[in-house]
Amino acid sequence: MFDTRHFVNGLIGIASGLLNFYMWIVVVRVVASWFHVNPYNPLVQFLHRITEPALGPIRRRLPRALWTAGLDFSPLILILLILIVRLFLESLRI
Repeated sequence: MFDTRHFVNGLIGIASGLLNFYMWIVVVRVVASWFHVNPYNPLVQFLHRITEPALGPIRRRLPRALWTAGLDFSPLILILLILIVRLFLESLRI
C-alpha cells in the first residue's frame, strides 16, 4: 500500500538536502573569493557556473550604492532565502 505521508516527507527531505548542499556551494564560492585563486581553475569555474544563475538576479536588484563600496551582499541574501525556503518546507512535513 502506498503511503503518501512518507512520500511527501521523502520529497521534502530531498529538497531540503539539495538546498542545504547548494547553500554550502555558495559559502565555498564566497570563501574562495577572499583568496587570490586562478579564475581558470576548473573548480572555480564550476562554482561560478553553478552559483551565478542565482546570484546574478539578486545582484541586479540590489542598489548601486552597495556596489560602490565594493561589498557583495548577494550571497548573504541568497543564503537567507535558502534558509527561509527550507523552513517553509520543513513546516510542510506531515
